[in-house]
Amino acid sequence: MMHNPPPVLEHACDLTVELGPIREMGRGRDGMRRIVPVVGGQFEGPLLNGHVLGIGADWQTGWADGLSELDTRYGLETHDGAVIEIRNYGYRHGPPEVLAALARGEAVDPSSYYMRTQARLETGDDRYRWVNRTLFIGNGRRLASAVVVSLFALR
Repeated sequence: MMHNPPPVLEHACDLTVELGPIREMGRGRDGMRRIVPVVGGQFEGPLLNGHVLGIGADWQTGWADGLSELDTRYGLETHDGAVIEIRNYGYRHGPPEVLAALARGEAVDPSSYYMRTQARLETGDDRYRWVNRTLFIGNGRRLASAVVVSLFALR
């Protein structure tokens, strides 16, 4: 059987998403729930540049085995004024000692844990209409008060 060629990843941008204080919600249907507000930031890269709007949040679910489900939705504004909605969904997990260091806000080597996302972007601005029909993959790392995600267009 002939296989299709593998998809190509094209670097779109690096997002630095600044986060507000975590709001713990307690146990939900599936695990421990928390809301992490998105309060700003910036993004820069070969395809997209601008700032992160202080609109949105990461609605997380955490399980006892250390897996965190990341479910974010927030706004971006490009350097030339286009507004783009991003929905970014993924997982973060790793060894317990690494996750504990992350929770304390310590700098941790991003290769020591898994943080990957899939993103959909949407806009009504004709200049960026291509994002409406492109899937994106993210590789992330957690900082004390921000998340850095390298976003790649799936070609």
